[in-house]
Amino acid sequence: MVTNHDLAKRLAPLAKKRTLRLTHYGRRTGKPYDVTIWFLVDGDLIYLTTANMDRQWTRNVQVHPQVSLRIRGEIFNGEVSVIRDGNEAGHVMELLTQKYWYVRPMMWLSSLFGSSQEEQKGGTFRVRLDAAA
Repeated sequence: MVTNHDLAKRLAPLAKKRTLRLTHYGRRTGKPYDVTIWFLVDGDLIYLTTANMDRQWTRNVQVHPQVSLRIRGEIFNGEVSVIRDGNEAGHVMELLTQKYWYVRPMMWLSSLFGSSQEEQKGGTFRVRLDAAA
């Protein structure tokens, strides 16, 4: 049986990869779709962010939260949830600016002009991976 520690160990070498392939399922049809997106690893969790909550994948995972993630040949299954806690969302934004440092100026300009993440229609997601993956 795979433990959370085992998942964290398995994810650690993949954390520096730039993108993952997310398989999500249509909210009406249930048909699988793939999208390549940025991701963040924090222990045994994966975080996903978007600047636009109107994207199809974001709308789909809110109806069908079961997803599959492919990172450099590794496959993980899990369940996605929207992060509503401001502290956790802030932590994810810190991880984002550490990994994707080139977004810092854009985030700084947004804060300078009083634009919050909600006003930008952005969002953050947590993916809890299946331990049996």
